[in-house]
Amino acid sequence: MSKIKRVVLAYSGGLDTSVILKWLQDTYQCEVVTFTADIGQGEELEPARKKALKLGIKEENIFIKDLREEFVRDFVFPMFRANAVYEGEYLLGTSIARPLIAKHLIEIAKKTKGDAISHGATGKGNDQVRFEMGAYALNPNIKVIAPWREWDLLSREKLLAYADKHGIPVDFKKRKGAAPYSMDANMLHISYEGGILEDPNFTPEDSMWRTTVSPEKAPATPQVVELTYKKGDIVAIDGKPVTPAEALSTLNKIGGKHGVGRLDLVENRYVGMKSRGCYETPGGTIMLKAHRAMESLTLDREVVALKDDLMPRYARMIYNGYWFSPERILLQGLIDASQEYVNGTVRMKLYKGTVTCVGRTSPKDSLYDSQVVTFEEDGGAYNQKDGEGFIKLNALRLRIAALHKRTLK
Repeated sequence: MSKIKRVVLAYSGGLDTSVILKWLQDTYQCEVVTFTADIGQGEELEPARKKALKLGIKEENIFIKDLREEFVRDFVFPMFRANAVYEGEYLLGTSIARPLIAKHLIEIAKKTKGDAISHGATGKGNDQVRFEMGAYALNPNIKVIAPWREWDLLSREKLLAYADKHGIPVDFKKRKGAAPYSMDANMLHISYEGGILEDPNFTPEDSMWRTTVSPEKAPATPQVVELTYKKGDIVAIDGKPVTPAEALSTLNKIGGKHGVGRLDLVENRYVGMKSRGCYETPGGTIMLKAHRAMESLTLDREVVALKDDLMPRYARMIYNGYWFSPERILLQGLIDASQEYVNGTVRMKLYKGTVTCVGRTSPKDSLYDSQVVTFEEDGGAYNQKDGEGFIKLNALRLRIAALHKRTLK
């Protein structure tokens, strides 16, 4: 412990990380640098600065960064080019934010000559893996302090008692335990877990959801939104150019209004246990459907199939914390190359929790040939007689097996 001189803490200003800040000072007798990332969690960040100052952190050691554009441009968009979905449902909203935070923890540690980083993830969850795998990939010699794996403050009551003892300000709602679950938010999603949600058979009250109305209360009139794609990324909404962060923010509002993007999931954590979580991902839900619609028009059949084969593995890489791994980077190169011709517009209809593609066009890059596919006279574009030989060749092994009386069981 005496070897740690300066540690960079991922700091939100909440109860856990405020206690961690003081605990680091007392336990390691070290200087603490705080880093607070704005990734669209929708909270005022200045209170975190004031609380850090009150806890004795020097002004020059307080870092607050607006990372919203970087988050969507360099992390969310590349992930959606892959159509990444974990275990068939989860759009990886928490998972994709962690490598970004790890990256900046390491950059700040280098800038401030810190020899360690610290985070507030528990020893039971995935985030400890994501933070630390990212950090080690970027600085193999960095030291990591994970208080939840070291201290004995393993209950909310103990955390509050520690805060009271050391004069750490505690939000009144937190003290009263108003929220019966924990939340994590960023531009891509909000997650809810723990507390009453630990019973997988418990149905959360509608008041829990923050960014989406219930589908039953959504407008009775559908809304159609047009998304313009360039190389697999959204560049305009309803004809208006948007930055990556503006695109996601706009779609969050539209999707939330129509009750799109709620998910109640029991997932398999990397550490080995099952966990129940509820998620709101309105903009991401629209993006996934729209991107697949755009690809359906512009990608070759076998390219689509290859991407679909690789997607679950890619999603597991992100979920398990391997964003900076050589295999993810290699696979990203393949995915990005596939997006060269994913250009055009898609129209998506939102109605009471549903997202439906109602039109797509790509004047320059579409592989859809109406003359070949038509049920009408095609002028010789396709010879239907070719189907006989095609079928017989593909059925050859089946016919041989049948001739040899191979029975199917």
